[in-house]
Amino acid sequence: MKRKVAILTINDDTNYGNRLQNFAVQEVLKKHNLDCWTIRNEIGKYGIYFYIQKIKDFIKIFIKKDKITKRYLEFKKFDKKIRYSQYKIDKKHIPSKLYSKYDVFFTGSDQVWNPTFDRFSDIDLLSFAPGEKRVSFSASFGINEIPEKYKEDFAKELKKFKNISVREERAKEIVKELTERNDVEVLVDPTMLLTKEDWNKIVKKPQQLKTDKYIINYFLGELSEEKRKKIEKIAKENNCEIINILDINSPFYQTGPSEFLYLEKNAFLVCTDSFHSTIFAILFNRPFIVFDREDNIVKMNSRLETLLKKFDLEDRWYSGVINNELLKVDYSKAYEILEEERKKSDDFLKTALDIKESD
Repeated sequence: MKRKVAILTINDDTNYGNRLQNFAVQEVLKKHNLDCWTIRNEIGKYGIYFYIQKIKDFIKIFIKKDKITKRYLEFKKFDKKIRYSQYKIDKKHIPSKLYSKYDVFFTGSDQVWNPTFDRFSDIDLLSFAPGEKRVSFSASFGINEIPEKYKEDFAKELKKFKNISVREERAKEIVKELTERNDVEVLVDPTMLLTKEDWNKIVKKPQQLKTDKYIINYFLGELSEEKRKKIEKIAKENNCEIINILDINSPFYQTGPSEFLYLEKNAFLVCTDSFHSTIFAILFNRPFIVFDREDNIVKMNSRLETLLKKFDLEDRWYSGVINNELLKVDYSKAYEILEEERKKSDDFLKTALDIKESD
């Protein structure tokens, strides 16, 4: 009989990164012959608040036929690929005896331990479950220092975890500072644990796409006029259309996660300040350029710097020039490193799940 495991992560409505990492964690765990379920951890998903949200969703879908609604609906289609539990949870409501419903609880990946997020609570530290059932999988704090008022709670709960893995070296240091644990492992984002072939199974071509040669602009921050003109020049020289995925005035704003993957997979060039956009450019062997976040969110740049350094791709950081060398790809060294990282993650899971080689 398969062991039953639950995933608790960030369940935002229309965020490509957290939805795709949720799917990745699910698929990686399934490869270990586990029965996987994601428990929605969102405010207002129980009792009367749940029904109020249902009414709001109805209004969105059937009355407000705008681009934001269409984007929301595309994400709802993708949600069918994720196995959601019958149980819902938030900091005001924990289902009775939830701890007994699953054999193991996983928290992660993404910034599940970022205490500056309104959604954060001790649920993200799996406080409702006994320590022997708690595992973190590439969890991230998203900040370099934990505010003093949260340290005691973090220390108390993290000490109870059976196994802990995090996504950044600084996160490992934070856990050690709080708990004195020396068994914390640093693993890559779970989206990197699935192969290109794995992702190809859920890729879907956007109906809006009418060209086969395009540059993706995927910017979470602002894009300066100077950088915009550099990208436009490259597009003109190479006869490319520019697709601005996060521009609400663009038809591509309505694309869901599967369509996003298609755009990444087939792009002539990916221009981005996004962590997960960079990851998929690497996985799909596409040329990419990483730009500084214009809004000076240091933690985002730090996360990207760590990623590029780990895979020896620091030359992909925008330095003021977009030359022909950046339009070529040779990620052979990066793929060698990736295979080592995948083995490291696999070993962590086998240890956390007490899986023997003969299992």
